[in-house]
Amino acid sequence: MNSTHHIEDLFQKNSTCKYDAKNFNSSSTEDLPHPPHLPRFTTAAQVRVTLTLILCALSACCNLAVLYLANHNHRKRSHVRLIITHLAVADLLVTFIVMPLDAVWNITVQWLAGDLACRTLMFLKLVAMYSCAFVTVVISLDRQAAILKPLSINKAKRRNKVMLSVAWTTSVVLSIPQVFVFHVVVIDSPKRFIQCTTYGSFSSRWQETLYNMLTFTFLFLLPLFIMISCYTRILFEISKKMTEDSLLSNKVQLRRSKNNIPKARMRTLKMTVVIVLSFMVCWTPYYMLGLWYWFCPAGLEETVSQSLSHILFIFGLLNACLDPLIYGLFTIPLCRGMRQRQREHNVVAFELENTNNSLMTSIRTSTSSLTLKRLTVQQTSREKLEWDGEYVHRIGDDGPKNSVAFANYSTCRD
Repeated sequence: MNSTHHIEDLFQKNSTCKYDAKNFNSSSTEDLPHPPHLPRFTTAAQVRVTLTLILCALSACCNLAVLYLANHNHRKRSHVRLIITHLAVADLLVTFIVMPLDAVWNITVQWLAGDLACRTLMFLKLVAMYSCAFVTVVISLDRQAAILKPLSINKAKRRNKVMLSVAWTTSVVLSIPQVFVFHVVVIDSPKRFIQCTTYGSFSSRWQETLYNMLTFTFLFLLPLFIMISCYTRILFEISKKMTEDSLLSNKVQLRRSKNNIPKARMRTLKMTVVIVLSFMVCWTPYYMLGLWYWFCPAGLEETVSQSLSHILFIFGLLNACLDPLIYGLFTIPLCRGMRQRQREHNVVAFELENTNNSLMTSIRTSTSSLTLKRLTVQQTSREKLEWDGEYVHRIGDDGPKNSVAFANYSTCRD
């Protein structure tokens, strides 16, 4: 989310103060009433860094696996796999920008990377978080179109490409103000301290509140509203179709359409419920804390502990780990796809082995038949030659006698 500091806590630890000042901050041009309390790398911050790095590793593994499986060895990628790919990329931006930035900033306490890095990283941080929210909206719109307009499946890929382009472009455009709002501020009392903050960027408090509220609206409220609207329409359509099916239950229907379509609709229903709950459960507490601080910072400091602010931020980052699991399991059965490819590989290997065995058996049979035929021919030829030789031999021995007998036989007949 947008990161700004309240003036009284401007140089308190950027992410370990009670309200997570690095991510919920405000700025003012009022003079500091007293020397600021410099932040420290507390025990709570150490736990936060540890958990953030664990989530970073887990999210990287899950999203890289989804990215690989959704694009590996597919001659023609479906429109759903295209969205899954973009979601994995958005989550990887959070994984490799937001999480490491938060961990390192908590360790160093102050900003040591310079003004250019301050502006650039705050810009990329918001781009990553916007992209996650907007790609989730694209998935919601795609699921709505798939249920409400199933005959428009041929246009789905082109439609999703347009929506994804709009999502990424909007993410970049809405993050551009970060480049001008954030900058490096240096103080020398009580000692030299450098921080990346919005201090001095707004001339009055209401401007800063307006900027934060606009960020909050586009980053959370608007995506949540669109998702709830889409899934409400989906649920209404599924309920309507199920009611129609129940009314037609006494009529003749194809067995396949009667059994499989409701299962697909129920799977979509489960997926949509998990999507909404994941987004709401992970990010709502974090953003509500921000709203509380913007409108009542004094009450927040007295009520919310430092550890709770850390927990809520980590809980929000958990959404980047849940996304590949949710969308992978409900939208594209990647695990089943891996098992199916393994089974296909085993079947191909088995068929190849059977083909080789059949071929070898056929060759052996043909060879045996040819050998037997040759032996038969050779035996027949040998016997014929032996018979002919014996016949000639007998004629040679009894030739005159046979000639006289034949002559006598002929004379008798005449």
